[in-house]
Amino acid sequence: MRALLSVSDKTGIVEFAQALHGLGVKLLSTGGTAKLLADRGLPVTEVAEVTHFPEMLDGRVKTLHPKVHGGLLARRELPEHMAALKEHGIETIDLLVVNLYPFEATVAKPGCTLADAIENIDIGGPAMVRSAAKNWKDVGVVTDAGQYEAVIAELKAAGKLSDKLRFALSVAAFNRIAQYDGAISDYLSSVTFEEAKLSESYVPSRNLFPGQSNGQFIKVQDLRYGENSHQQAALYRDLYPAPGSLVTGVQLQGKELSYNNIADADAAWECVKSFEAPACVIVKHANPCGVAVGKDAHEAYAKAFQTDPTSAFGGIIAFNRTVDKAAAEAVVRQFVEVLMAPDFTAEALEVFKPKVNVRLMKIALPNVSSADVAARGGASAWDQGRNAMDAKRVGSGLLLQTADNHELALADLKVVTARQPTPEELQDLLFAWKVAKYVKSNAIVFCKNGMTMGVGAGQMSRLDSARIASIKAEAAKLSLQGTVVASDAFFPFRDGLDVVVDAGATCVAQPGGSMRDQEVIDAANEHGVAMVFTGVRHFRH
Repeated sequence: MRALLSVSDKTGIVEFAQALHGLGVKLLSTGGTAKLLADRGLPVTEVAEVTHFPEMLDGRVKTLHPKVHGGLLARRELPEHMAALKEHGIETIDLLVVNLYPFEATVAKPGCTLADAIENIDIGGPAMVRSAAKNWKDVGVVTDAGQYEAVIAELKAAGKLSDKLRFALSVAAFNRIAQYDGAISDYLSSVTFEEAKLSESYVPSRNLFPGQSNGQFIKVQDLRYGENSHQQAALYRDLYPAPGSLVTGVQLQGKELSYNNIADADAAWECVKSFEAPACVIVKHANPCGVAVGKDAHEAYAKAFQTDPTSAFGGIIAFNRTVDKAAAEAVVRQFVEVLMAPDFTAEALEVFKPKVNVRLMKIALPNVSSADVAARGGASAWDQGRNAMDAKRVGSGLLLQTADNHELALADLKVVTARQPTPEELQDLLFAWKVAKYVKSNAIVFCKNGMTMGVGAGQMSRLDSARIASIKAEAAKLSLQGTVVASDAFFPFRDGLDVVVDAGATCVAQPGGSMRDQEVIDAANEHGVAMVFTGVRHFRH
């Protein structure tokens, strides 16, 4: 048995080669990999000794040779293939170990030159990988260090690789080539080519949206069904998922998730992540129906649930703190579909054990160190577990936009009324705006003292949304007097303001930007309430 090893990432390669040697496998290698193995005392044959042709063009030409590809592609069960190998003195290669030039890592570096990007496009590596993967019945192809252990285990157990493992390795290899080629296409089709600037130091400007978009997604799990039981669905993750995002979670308990479970869970998790204080978010039909902060998970939940217990029935609950026994005992009393948290205590898990259908999801929060933040001048959206891009299917097309990762700060608020908000109102406004960001556009969110006091559903007039919020507050025995109110939709007419003030609001946050802004500002001054403009809408549809 012969193995050809040619890797740019040397992680674990020495130990893997030693194990192969111990099993009697002959080692072929190239360039730096061959030197590394030889320096460690392993008997290794340089590919140039096999091809009788030296590496040339700075290593660009070394494995693109019939003695390599013939050894990989020849089908062992075909006498004519084996006869051809014998005629030309070509030996079979039974195991190929290749990882590719680091193109993705190279172009991800700030200030990457076009020359460096092009230089890190691997040619011989993908050709070998394709050859071996195509001939999977006879050749095992290893493209990731994480596969070493399984390969060695089967060789030790049976002296060869099973068909099942070789096929799995082949699939992984073609997937890796697709990822690699997609990354090259994404990069090159994003480059704004300027001939006058060409040089070895030329750093091209790049379009945010490339001429061809090559999305790469890895399946996380099949779902029970889609939005309806007659639909099928699956959950996929980004090739490199943002830390602390929903797809990085682990389900600890409960039956498989459905499409709607995932959609609602994502809204709840993204909302709760945005709070620094202990928080709880309860979501139903992709809209928060109760949000609150508290001294701990238990208090935050009690306040959030109080907003709208009716809508919270069968909802999705998210915490940004570990769920302990007290929080678990409070939550378990209601019907809940999915419960998410960074962790659960052993006592909390015991509380939920009898509720076998409650889906428990453990999702680590983004762990952004102060050193990382300082080094990069602040934490990126990705560091904080947020997508860089949002996508929406339209017919046979795809709408892409940069993700709405805007975080409202006090400095962003523009007071437009004679009355100034109090410091307490300003803090409640920021809280209300966080909630409004995850409610359908046109919704009305009343808040006070770090909790929602009433939420009116969006996609209707502000008048109707405010009335719904008032009805819910009354049903929950909550008063809207002295609350702040936020909406991500501007108020185009004063009647929208009148109704929220009549409900009890004393301070209003809205985007501003309507041609009727002055009418609404005048109304606010007449009522003696404060109003701030945020300058941003979220358009959650």
